[in-house]
Amino acid sequence: MSDTSRLSLWQAAYVIARRDFSAIVFSKVFLLFLIGPLFFLAIMAGGGAIGGMAASGISEPTLGVAMSRQDNAAVGRAAGTLDPLVGMPDLTIIDGEDTTAPQTLLDDEDRDLFAVLTGTLQDPVLTGPENEIERWEGEVAMMVGAARGEAIPQAAITTRLTDGGIITRQTAQDATARAGILLLFMLTMFLAGMILSNLVEEKGNKIIEILAAAIPMDAVFVGKLFAMLGVSLVGLTVWGAAAGAILYLGASALPPIPPPAVGWPLFFGLFVIYFSMSYLLIGSVFITIGSMAPTVREVQTISLPATIMNLMVFFVSMFALSRPGSAIEIAAALFPLSSPYMMLARAAQDGVLWWHLAAIAWQVLWVAIFVKVGAGLFRRQVLKSGSAGREKKSKRRKSPA
Repeated sequence: MSDTSRLSLWQAAYVIARRDFSAIVFSKVFLLFLIGPLFFLAIMAGGGAIGGMAASGISEPTLGVAMSRQDNAAVGRAAGTLDPLVGMPDLTIIDGEDTTAPQTLLDDEDRDLFAVLTGTLQDPVLTGPENEIERWEGEVAMMVGAARGEAIPQAAITTRLTDGGIITRQTAQDATARAGILLLFMLTMFLAGMILSNLVEEKGNKIIEILAAAIPMDAVFVGKLFAMLGVSLVGLTVWGAAAGAILYLGASALPPIPPPAVGWPLFFGLFVIYFSMSYLLIGSVFITIGSMAPTVREVQTISLPATIMNLMVFFVSMFALSRPGSAIEIAAALFPLSSPYMMLARAAQDGVLWWHLAAIAWQVLWVAIFVKVGAGLFRRQVLKSGSAGREKKSKRRKSPA
């Protein structure tokens, strides 16, 4: 076969990617691979449902009413009248002579209050965390208006926000950032490992040597890498759809969670992009390692340093997350392997979009570098092992009986 008849690099890479993708996705093993995590999601959903049922039997926080005795009684009667119609919070009537500060009442665990209504019916003051104020301010205004005897019960209430609360916006965004980094790390490590087993199996079956005789070895590297990325995205789509369905069905049992800084739709889109970047970076390292090991047992030994390195990148990213704007946070955002983690965290904490455009371009550059270097090492290692094997066979043929 002449060189002119050989496929180009990208044509050959497409052939390899299509071959590997079809062989894996349409196999029975891949179906079991997809179903496995769904069992864990089902268990988590069942555990959440049981926890919700248990939580429903626990008394919920109440609204403390600390006005004068006359006003307290009027608010209690108004709440009893309106509750069948619009649903009022449970009340804890506090003696009107109790001059304890609202914050002290909120901090009292025995009282279990989510907010405190003080002042008078003409000048009511509602004190509590922001999320609880937003949730119950309308009902409290109606309750105070009804206590005044107004035909259309709707009173103006002065609100005072406290620092406490079940979920604040900053706390929720920090939690989303950490959860995003953790999920990105787990998926990358879990799915990138498939490259190693796939490559070692084909090396053992001598398929690599057949491919090397027909197409450029760089195309084999690129094709396998992007094929496994496609397989991973299929799994990510199925698992994400299942998780989304579970969250949608159980949305009523979840507390209100503030969205990430860029919003949920864009955050999910950036998650897929940064997962792809992280997978290609780590995958190029893993597939190069796989080309060096002749057996699965040796793969586990050789890949250990790469796994430890990725763990260190994960821990550094989690550490830098709590120090926004610091030197270590900027360095982690620039370092190729940790950049996808840090930029996903920034998507949760900050709404600046041009950072992500620059980061994606930076990561694409490093993906090209990693793929180029990895393909070169892959070519030398595979061809070296293939030529070594052929030399051993020729020596055995020439050796006297």
